[in-house]
Amino acid sequence: MHRPTALGGALAALATAAAGVLVAAAVSTTPAAAATGGTGTGYLHTSGNKIVDSTGATVRLTGINWFGMETDNKTFHGLWSSNPWRGQLDTMARLGYNTLRIPYSNDALKPGATATGINDFVNPDLVGLSPLQILDKVIDYAGSKGMRVILDRHRPTSAGQSPLWYTSTVSEATWIADWKTLAQRYANNPTVIGADLHNEPHAEGTNPAATGACWGCGDTARDWRLAAERAGNAILGVQPNWLIFVEGVSCPSGGLSNVWDNDPSNDEDCGWWGGNLSKAGQFPVRLNVANRLVYSPHEYATSVYHQAWFDDPTYPANMPAIWDKYWGYLYKQNIAPIMMGEFGTTLQDPKDKVWLQNLMAYTGTGVNGMSFTYWSWNPNSGDTGGIANDDWTTINQAKQDILQPYLIPPVGGGGTTSPSPTGTPNTSPNPTTPAPTGGCTATYKQVNAWQGGFQGELTVKNSGTAALNPWSATWTWPSGVTLASGWNATVTQSGTTVTAAAPTWASSLAPGASVTIGFTANGTVAAPGAVKLNGTAC
Repeated sequence: MHRPTALGGALAALATAAAGVLVAAAVSTTPAAAATGGTGTGYLHTSGNKIVDSTGATVRLTGINWFGMETDNKTFHGLWSSNPWRGQLDTMARLGYNTLRIPYSNDALKPGATATGINDFVNPDLVGLSPLQILDKVIDYAGSKGMRVILDRHRPTSAGQSPLWYTSTVSEATWIADWKTLAQRYANNPTVIGADLHNEPHAEGTNPAATGACWGCGDTARDWRLAAERAGNAILGVQPNWLIFVEGVSCPSGGLSNVWDNDPSNDEDCGWWGGNLSKAGQFPVRLNVANRLVYSPHEYATSVYHQAWFDDPTYPANMPAIWDKYWGYLYKQNIAPIMMGEFGTTLQDPKDKVWLQNLMAYTGTGVNGMSFTYWSWNPNSGDTGGIANDDWTTINQAKQDILQPYLIPPVGGGGTTSPSPTGTPNTSPNPTTPAPTGGCTATYKQVNAWQGGFQGELTVKNSGTAALNPWSATWTWPSGVTLASGWNATVTQSGTTVTAAAPTWASSLAPGASVTIGFTANGTVAAPGAVKLNGTAC
């Protein structure tokens, strides 16, 4: 799915439940006893319907899509906003999104491709970089926050999506070659965990003259299952540690039904683009490396298209059986993991809130639930909107409140920016934070500077003999210098005093340990003054 509005771009249903009541049968209600957060250690692989890390611990990917690299801009949307790119990733991690799905088009990978739509005042470190160089920076920073990255071949060109994985101008050979290039580029970086081979293969043409993507039909020019095997095995030949994410089709025949021919043999049950995996049990994707396959359906609400099932008199009680049929059976029968790659809504229709609540309940709770990446972070997705509001800084709390119970935050990440999720920064230091026994030291590094602003890193070390839990650092700036964003702490400003409070994922600072607080600021370049750690001068 992708309709930007700016800059280029089976368990039985509970039939007696009233509409508006949460009725989805969850696949798992097992609490996350063995893992309370994060995306695991090392590369990931599969075990039955689970995604597990290199130690065998179960991992649930609870992520979000940040699009733009597949459009004419050839890089992430929102880089034109007043929120620096790091600040946006800070917020995603803080909210609990532990995985980033990044759509791209093959145009963005071409030599000489140029990234556009970047506010060079806010993101001076991205000026002059190629789309791939910007991608490198985003991946590196996401990894520093404990997040994982899935690359999504969203479009052959920035002009639009395609029903098949190739077009008259972008061949299958180009599709596979570009995937191998990406696999080689990130071969030694476990932040990047896999490839979503092609976005939303779907039907085209009217049956029996189908020309779109089929599943299991055996036509090598149209059978998406066979194409996924060819590309997946080519990638695994370069990078055997990656997961291979395979979406569904819309109609297994690859063609649309002719409702006027009075021939029911040509009619079939179709679903969302990329959302129909009903034939994957009969015709599974076969990869040369075991335990690498993840099925990745898409699922949407009425804000995208008003499917007939939304008008069923038993709605939403009818939905679990529909999800079972299209893709949920793969999980429930322990065939393969599910990573729902896209799902989203504007929430403008009351039915959509019910849909989202029931869909999340269906995925299950805790670490044993199905994985997902919500569509989208971007507010400029025309038919869903985003988690970010139009300022690319504050949050759509109505959506976040529904998703929040299912999010498993990254471990080692989760720094924040001002404002907080509710838009209200917390400027009050914790009055009970212990003082360091023996003091602290502080060092400052100016990373970058530009007209009207600068970027810096303040490293504060606990040189005392006791751990500080929680820790909190403060400093002062001259009048006129204002905080733009911060990371590796909850960074806020009141007057000329800046407070960097310990994030929940790293609340303790052991004796001899240090923390580096990154920030961007507006105004004349100035080093932090009067630095204190838990009230003790450094």
